[in-house]
Amino acid sequence: MTAVEVIDRVERRRRWSEAEKVALLAEVDASGGKVAVVARRHRISESLLYNWRAAVRAAASIPPVPEPMEFMPLGVFGRAEDEGQAMIAAPAPVAPEQPKPPRPSQSSMDDRPGLIEIDLPSGARVRVDAFVNQRALHRVLAAMKDVF
Repeated sequence: MTAVEVIDRVERRRRWSEAEKVALLAEVDASGGKVAVVARRHRISESLLYNWRAAVRAAASIPPVPEPMEFMPLGVFGRAEDEGQAMIAAPAPVAPEQPKPPRPSQSSMDDRPGLIEIDLPSGARVRVDAFVNQRALHRVLAAMKDVF
């Protein structure tokens, strides 16, 4: 007569602490990587062990966040009277960065030649100049027609 082992599911969802996960994964490693043996022994799904192992490997492959890099100020070095190196000029003090003022636009639409404004019944306005691509304008107007 052959013995048959029936593995049925546990009725409730079990919670595993990190220590328990590490211990089970160590047991898998000790058994030569035989996940099925360890899963059967502890009556858990093999996929749990595979998922835990993948999560550990993924966490190990994430490089640590590097510390912010700072540059060391340097001066200009030359030769002193005694033929040794000497600092000729110290670095200029670094002022905190000022926010850059917004750049003025190169030209507004009103200044461009051949300005065309199309006011649609929905209130949308399409403005183009003489340099507009005819095919692109056609596609935009066709899309606007479908929308409004």
